[in-house]
Amino acid sequence: MATLDKVSVDLMVVLGTTTMPIHQVMRLSRGAIIELDATEADEVRILANNLPVASGVVLVDRNRIAVEVKQMLPKLPGVR
Repeated sequence: MATLDKVSVDLMVVLGTTTMPIHQVMRLSRGAIIELDATEADEVRILANNLPVASGVVLVDRNRIAVEVKQMLPKLPGVR
């Protein structure tokens, strides 16, 4: 198990997406609000090293935010 201690995995949770022109991105400032194509009730996608591995829901408890994994996705063919 000691060899797993050195493995690094980049995890990302995708809450939603949006498209905007680059000139709008360049004008964004601190505190800007970006509307996404999702609601707070929608499932989120969980990516490991940019590959989809699971889906889940966002949980908020006071000032803590967590993601509960609801479903593991099947492995893609050819991916270890």
